[in-house]
Amino acid sequence: MAPTIPTDLTEFVMLKGNGVKGLSEMGLKSLPSQYIQPLEERTGMINVVPQESIPIIDISNWDDPKVEDAICDAAEKWGFFQIINHGVPLQVLDNVKDATYRFYGLPPEEKVKYTKENSPSKHVRYGSSFSPDAEKALEWKDYLSLFYVSDDEAATMWPPACRDEALEYMKRSEIVIKQLLKALMKRLNVREIDDTNESLFMGSKRINLNYYPTCPNYDLTVAIGRHSDVSTLTFLLQDETGGLYVRAPDHHGWIHVPPISGAIVINIGDALQIMSNGRYKSIEHRVTANGSTTRVSVPIFVNPKPSDVVGPLLQVLANGEKAMYKNVLYSDYVKHFFRKPHDGKLTVEYAKMC
Repeated sequence: MAPTIPTDLTEFVMLKGNGVKGLSEMGLKSLPSQYIQPLEERTGMINVVPQESIPIIDISNWDDPKVEDAICDAAEKWGFFQIINHGVPLQVLDNVKDATYRFYGLPPEEKVKYTKENSPSKHVRYGSSFSPDAEKALEWKDYLSLFYVSDDEAATMWPPACRDEALEYMKRSEIVIKQLLKALMKRLNVREIDDTNESLFMGSKRINLNYYPTCPNYDLTVAIGRHSDVSTLTFLLQDETGGLYVRAPDHHGWIHVPPISGAIVINIGDALQIMSNGRYKSIEHRVTANGSTTRVSVPIFVNPKPSDVVGPLLQVLANGEKAMYKNVLYSDYVKHFFRKPHDGKLTVEYAKMC
């Protein structure tokens, strides 16, 4: 007898902590209607550009000016690139992927302790889809979102199943993130990242442990819909399955980002697009659902502090360039992003000059 879809999907998925993982493990033969996307958003409708690929940059030698140029060129044209030989130990990457599976392997009654209704901290959130209250069609994804405040808070509030590995991954990535930002800022005439501006570029960090279980009728839905990140930079660990697609520079189609063992995917976020006055591009991207394999990904979102005001940098406008964006309180910008469904690049329009 075929399994039946739970009558109250919200209660089963969200409130009881089962997530879409619980739906997937029921062995459903057809996708619940709540996850069926409009035709134009479905996986099967993606126009893939097969011959294109985002840049892959070896960053083992920071003394080589070609490395900095490659990073800045990629940020201007593509908004996405992969880095190899970055110095974050492969064991650290493997450990955080394992920890992601370990967290999602917990029984629902353990995971439900971290939902919006139950979490001991507003900085720790387990959920499903992106913004279920605002979405017309749900996304096939579960996530654990961990906003970093301090080691002490992480030690007491983050789930023990993944806490140490997530923290280690975040700490080991910091030196690489700083080097990337240093290179990007140099082209914007910001000579140093120091105590006066570090908060604006990397004052807060959030790590997500994303879980994409196998999906029936996967071509009718998405794992993550079209959007650009609100971060300064995103530092993304993929697994070997693949499924991340980015908008081609000419906007005529999508480019698959192939998984490369040990590589990290870097993408420019809206905050850096605004600060660079549009020179660096935050690019639409999306994640497809998979009909045969479970997939995980672990992004670190590197952001301004919520209390920072984000706008075009004075160094960028010093030569008389006209500001394309207004100054916005970063916490207001983020709230605007999260109160609506994924909608491509519309969030950045919120900061554009009228």
